[in-house]
Amino acid sequence: MISDKWAQITNNNLSDVYLLYGTEAYFIEETLKRIKRQLKANGEAEVISFDLEEKNVEEVMYEADTLPFFSDKKLVIAKNAFFLKATEKGKEKIMHDTTELEKWLQSPSPTAVTIFIAPYEKLDERKKITKAMKQYANVIEAISLQAHDLKTWVLHEVSTYGKTMSEEAINCLIELGGTNLVHLQTELVKIATYIGEDQEIDADTVKQLLVRTLEQDVFTLGNAYLAGNKSEAIEIYHDLLKRKEDPLKLNALIATQVRLMVQVSHLKKKGYHAQQIANQLKVHPYRVKLLFDNPMLHNEQKLLRTLNDIATVDLQLKTLSINRERILELFLLK
Repeated sequence: MISDKWAQITNNNLSDVYLLYGTEAYFIEETLKRIKRQLKANGEAEVISFDLEEKNVEEVMYEADTLPFFSDKKLVIAKNAFFLKATEKGKEKIMHDTTELEKWLQSPSPTAVTIFIAPYEKLDERKKITKAMKQYANVIEAISLQAHDLKTWVLHEVSTYGKTMSEEAINCLIELGGTNLVHLQTELVKIATYIGEDQEIDADTVKQLLVRTLEQDVFTLGNAYLAGNKSEAIEIYHDLLKRKEDPLKLNALIATQVRLMVQVSHLKKKGYHAQQIANQLKVHPYRVKLLFDNPMLHNEQKLLRTLNDIATVDLQLKTLSINRERILELFLLK
């Protein structure tokens, strides 16, 4: 568990080498913050960063092996460790001596904390360097939280500001704000500051202050359209246009939502439960949870017709010279 890894860092039990991998940026950034904070607690810390899409890994090893000037340990950060994932032949941006890195990992510098960051969903487990990283580095997975864990995380975050939050308010926060932890943390700080001395964050305050993500607005728009609530769909659409969103992009996002509904409907009929569907489709469990009991899933034919209509709208948006905003509006009014 990542909480256990963070506890080790807080207790000054730092490893010489870390591997942070996964697509949840919040966990990557939060882990970096905690390691920096711990190193600074022990004195002034040097921080040196490398982008492995631009610099050789040999430079990272050399820097880590160079004695720090101002402290006992320096922090060396190596971002975008793309050599740990499957790469298309000939597409490598820069060549790395991973054989030398494998040897270095067995005896890394004791005067540096070296962090390799691989912000990818999967690593190539067949590669020797991936196996070496997992054997010798302290591996921390930055993966999206499950629905229950996401709510637990929200409660923990608000408690750090001395606040509480009702179940309704938490559901509202996630449904409107999405599941990106960086975004949710920013919004929680803002809401906690706004309510001042008040202790509880309620659903009305969340609705009033939350900056909704584009994906969540399109999700609500798509649901309104499929449910036949044209006025709500048009209202959200006009609001998105005021925010300078491109109709072509909006149409593509609606298509993604409807396509996901078709997939969820198909797998649900086969007896899959929500978590299995999320794993199968590689989407966040909360997205599946929001769709799982949607009555529209029972009308797969309508969803397929809608997908076909969206494809027609996409072609019109790309080829017709008339007002693009009007093209998508006419579709939503059908």
